[in-house]
Amino acid sequence: MKSTLQKNHITHVIRRLTTTASSISIIQNEVKDMASKGLYENTLRFYKQELHPSGLYAYTSLLPSVIKACAYTQFQYHFGLQLHCIALKSGSDSDPVISNSLISMYAKFSETESAYQVFDIMPYRNTISWNSIIYCFTQNGYYVRSLKMLKDMYLCGFVPKDELIAGIISLCAQVGDLSVARQIHSLFIVEGRIEGSVFVSTALLDLYSRYHHLLIALRVFDGMEVKNEVSWTAMISGCIDNHNYDMAIDCFRAMQRQGFKPNRVTLLVVLLACTELQYMKDGKAIHGYAFRYCIDSDPHLSAALMHMYCKCTEALTPARIIFERSKVKDVVMWSSIINGYSRSGDSGEAMKLFSQMRQEGIAPNTVTLLAIISACANLSSLTHGLGVHCYTMKAGLGFHVSIGNAMINMYAKCGCLASSHRVFKEMAIKDLVSWSALISSYGLQGYGEEALQIFLEMQERGVEPDAITILAILSAFNHAGLVKEAETLFNNLIQGNIIALGIEHYACYVDLLGKSGKIEDACKVVSTMPMKPSTKILSSLVSACKIHGNLEAAEILAHQLIESEPENAANYTLLSMIYGESGKWFDVEEVRRVMRAKRLTKCYGFSRV
Repeated sequence: MKSTLQKNHITHVIRRLTTTASSISIIQNEVKDMASKGLYENTLRFYKQELHPSGLYAYTSLLPSVIKACAYTQFQYHFGLQLHCIALKSGSDSDPVISNSLISMYAKFSETESAYQVFDIMPYRNTISWNSIIYCFTQNGYYVRSLKMLKDMYLCGFVPKDELIAGIISLCAQVGDLSVARQIHSLFIVEGRIEGSVFVSTALLDLYSRYHHLLIALRVFDGMEVKNEVSWTAMISGCIDNHNYDMAIDCFRAMQRQGFKPNRVTLLVVLLACTELQYMKDGKAIHGYAFRYCIDSDPHLSAALMHMYCKCTEALTPARIIFERSKVKDVVMWSSIINGYSRSGDSGEAMKLFSQMRQEGIAPNTVTLLAIISACANLSSLTHGLGVHCYTMKAGLGFHVSIGNAMINMYAKCGCLASSHRVFKEMAIKDLVSWSALISSYGLQGYGEEALQIFLEMQERGVEPDAITILAILSAFNHAGLVKEAETLFNNLIQGNIIALGIEHYACYVDLLGKSGKIEDACKVVSTMPMKPSTKILSSLVSACKIHGNLEAAEILAHQLIESEPENAANYTLLSMIYGESGKWFDVEEVRRVMRAKRLTKCYGFSRV
């Protein structure tokens, strides 16, 4: 239908040309009208079939529209060269309008040198000429030449357009030249143009937020006299890039309060904040907004919504509904839903979806494989794990470090320690996570000494451990009961003060000391901790005191537990048991009375068997 209308339009033009051949202005208006409406193919066809044979092809007023049509049409570079030749032969290349059109055309074809040659021989250059050539350099990544031409433009007394400056600032962001961007920012402040330029201000706040200067970005944003949806979206995106998710949500709400309607990109950006914060209520509100304005069917938005629901494992039902209703299910959507089920513990459903994905001809990527390997590990299914491993090798994805690390963990959880070590040895590139995963694998199986040897080998190869590696080796010591080794490592870490130890490290170490009967040492560690001991540490130490008969220490620690969690019935029950073993029956009755007064009831264990 559209092509028929286009043909009728061309026929109409030809008829008018036949009846009014002497009127060049009519022909010019027709050509210009076609080009402005985006009928580029028709414009070129009309020029070739009607204007060129009639000798009207070289008119200065016609060439700019035809050159524009050529620039916006694919595979017409050679025709553009012919138009350039016509301009040269007719002498119309000296006209700034035609030269500017040629510069823009060559810029579209990424022919930077040709564009510069046209610019260089121009007898007269105007603002459009300078903007066009600098835009050509900017779009094609010629950073240094763009800056040089911008400087020459100022020296010649021309003022660049705001859109051009915004493009140069974006190029500064790409190459990481913050210094030049700040100079341009200063120049615009001196010229008094910064407040009223939404293009430049948006480019600046994007640059500053990208390089973690969020406060400067906020100042630029607050100083903008005119804001639009793009600038608001850039500010929200900047907050998210700097992991300030709450501020991103606040900006989104402020945007709506000021009467701006969020577009599809805005929703995509703010959904990232909702996902990270797990703000299910806000995420559902955005989903409702998208549904109301009929943009929820957009594939990218559907994928973002599904990712948000999958991240909140209790909301897999709406994620599955979005997935089933999506007309286009790409690898991103499949990966999100598989990862959602894997994270929620429903590994069986994740495996089913993975099989369905392969049956439908969708090739998994590394994200999909990481999710399905995690599902195999949760199921402790060696059969499925071997199948996935074979697929990764066949698909050529086994060389990814993250895949190898996941395989090490999966085989360890399936009880195949030899396979874990084999995967580790076959990895061409090993990172710190690889070493930590192997240490954790040996520790999980109770091979503490072997884990220590791997830890020492890692250090010999120049790989420095981090907090996760230290936790892995301490856990290995804990599983194997290697108290001396743990003491040596822990004391060295405390004295060296190289790695900041967290509460998980102290919990693991205290648990090991308590199980080995070193109650006094464990209590000393707890009393000298740089942070408040968690209830997990205290309850572990109380249990150790009970096992080794140190009921006095157990009683003191149980009181600390009650002070930290006064509404937890298990703490009172633990204290009651300690009193009972000490023969303090009056105190046992007093604890029970307090529990009745607070209406605390112990949650009894049960079995499904």
